[in-house]
Amino acid sequence: MSTAEQQPPATPSDALLGPADIRELAEVLGVRPTKQKGQNFVIDANTVRRIVRTAEVRPDDVVVEVGPGLGGGGRAPRGGPPPRAPPPPPVPGPRRGVGPPGGRRSGRPRRTDGGGGAAARRRKRLAVTGGTLAFLLVGGGLGSYLYYQHLNGNLKVIDTGGAGGSFKKDQPINILVIGTDKRSGAGNQGYGDADSVGHADTTILFHVSKDRSNATAVSIPRDLITDIPVCPTKINGSVKQIPGTKGSRFNNSLGQEGRDPGCTMRTVKQLTGLDVDNFMMVDFNAVKELSTAVGGVPVCLAKDVNDRDSKLNLKAGEHRLQGEQALAFVRTRHAFGNESDLDRIKTQQQFLSSMMREMKSKETLTSPKKFFSLAEAATNSLTVDQGLGSIGKLTDLAGELKDMNLKNVTFTTLPVLDNPNEPSNRKATVVINSAQADPLLKMIRGDVSLTEVEKKEHAAKEAADAKQDALLQGNRAPAGDVRVDVYNGGGPPGSASTTLTWLQNSKGVYKASNHGNASARLTTTQLEFAPNQGDMARALADMMGLSAAAMKVGTVDAGPKTPMKLTLGSDFKEPGAPLGAPEAPQQAPEGVQRVEADKAVCAK
Repeated sequence: MSTAEQQPPATPSDALLGPADIRELAEVLGVRPTKQKGQNFVIDANTVRRIVRTAEVRPDDVVVEVGPGLGGGGRAPRGGPPPRAPPPPPVPGPRRGVGPPGGRRSGRPRRTDGGGGAAARRRKRLAVTGGTLAFLLVGGGLGSYLYYQHLNGNLKVIDTGGAGGSFKKDQPINILVIGTDKRSGAGNQGYGDADSVGHADTTILFHVSKDRSNATAVSIPRDLITDIPVCPTKINGSVKQIPGTKGSRFNNSLGQEGRDPGCTMRTVKQLTGLDVDNFMMVDFNAVKELSTAVGGVPVCLAKDVNDRDSKLNLKAGEHRLQGEQALAFVRTRHAFGNESDLDRIKTQQQFLSSMMREMKSKETLTSPKKFFSLAEAATNSLTVDQGLGSIGKLTDLAGELKDMNLKNVTFTTLPVLDNPNEPSNRKATVVINSAQADPLLKMIRGDVSLTEVEKKEHAAKEAADAKQDALLQGNRAPAGDVRVDVYNGGGPPGSASTTLTWLQNSKGVYKASNHGNASARLTTTQLEFAPNQGDMARALADMMGLSAAAMKVGTVDAGPKTPMKLTLGSDFKEPGAPLGAPEAPQQAPEGVQRVEADKAVCAK
């Protein structure tokens, strides 16, 4: 049997680290590799034991083998099984001219079935061979087995009491990213307000499209005046109903009166009309540690900056920031623009875009040191809900996002205006700018990307025209033959009764019935009908002002006396007014602020 045949069989997910990788890993682990003959590097037995402990691998799952040019014998770490028997003499080497050119060592041996079976393949294994550390990975995405359980232990998980749920693979995803200003973590008490329970200081709703081709990240200003709903919050094992607050700053949705991130999720849903699937919450340390883990985040300044409050002191030009400097950059209020929170949001969006570019760069993805440092930094600083409460679930989320091109990721800010109830010389809060915010939020609810507006606008117009032609062209039934049940699914109280009276008295639709409130609320009015009821549907659509988007055709023909179903949505105002227009605008409102994630922008 050859030496190769005695090695445990490799798995398809093997990852091989070379000498340079070992040096980086050793630096992360705080150890020093030993240089041997030639350019090979090894890690001594104490380091192997440390890796074993970190990886939670049993000592008998560790194989230490001697490679060419290293000399000496291999042994398992102390406390493990006796050393493995040395291999039998190697088989004769290849004839001259058959081996690799230039005297290089041959590659990894072919996979064989010798030396192990299904049980051996299932074990977690670590091999130190020929000065090269081979990590046999059993997973992918955010982490390998080496740190899997360790990273799970880093995560902090909060039960939000049903405020969210869990993202679904075949639906759009809405993740709420919350940056708290709580001064937890080493060195952060020096920023003042050390005893604060924290607020929702930086909040971004990250919407990922159903087809995973694009994403829109909406920043919500902390000083926005809004209503905070009643929030059921788990405290010491029991649920407490924290009363809602009218006309409060948005940032009070977290921390204040015991509110947890679930309350911020509920507030965002009420504010935007979007269901929030999950949340991720980070503190000051996240900025410091993540920026350090990637080796610094590139930023550009259009002018010199010296902000005494945030302690940001930089010359104009390009810089690579990490640690305290990176935190100062995202915290500064007085360095850029008109020194408001809205300008700070722009700076934060530029920083996050640059960090995303850095994380997706080849230099980060191919560096084991950065990989392990990022994994540690991210999980140490993350608080998540139960739907994301494990590395496995976070890996699933990462898998949904991995193929997205940054050119299709857009940051924007919920449009606001100065609060008209404050004096002109003491503006401190803002209110929703409905003229811009309403169409922007409708676009997001309709899964329309801000980066593909022109393309989607053309496709949507063609689809709408085709749908209009198909559903609204054809014969119309006489009004007296139209059968319909009317439900109120979001209109003003009494809308079903008002519509019934109008249909019967003004339009001659005598076979209409009032069925009161619908079982579920609808944003837009909807008419459901069978394929053989098209004549009735077109007649009613003319009367009600329904567009093709409001008409939903079934797949099975109806009986001769079966009525259609008309559900009045929240777009219903009065009978006869146009209804059921496409919910999502196909063009972004003019003047909406945005930052494209793939473009570097200088802070001004």
